[in-house]
Amino acid sequence: MARILVVDDERDVVLLIKFMLEKDGHTVLSAHDGGEALARLGLEPRDETIAPPDLAILDVMMPVLDGWAVCTRMQQDPRTRAVPVVVLTAKGEMKDLFHASTNVAAHLEKPFDPKALRELVAGMTGTR
Repeated sequence: MARILVVDDERDVVLLIKFMLEKDGHTVLSAHDGGEALARLGLEPRDETIAPPDLAILDVMMPVLDGWAVCTRMQQDPRTRAVPVVVLTAKGEMKDLFHASTNVAAHLEKPFDPKALRELVAGMTGTR
């Protein structure tokens, strides 16, 4: 199964996604702001011993560092450049910012359908 990083400042959203994906057999890492996400990725501070996840689910609007900045930082690093990103946002128009990001694989708007998220993750991780 896949290692998935879930980043959202809404703790209930993180807990819901973590519960669903762990039920499907995935290992879920979590962060509640962009700075914490970069640490979990081993990007800031730099930690080569941290393996990148197979998938990242990023909220857009977060404190410390927003999802756009995290996504951009992931693209700049050879270790995380190929990690597919699912953008999760309550503001649908924000997803337009991410069209130029080569690592963004999908967008989901809040509130999201849990079944749709599970199917999306299964399709992206090859765990159907």
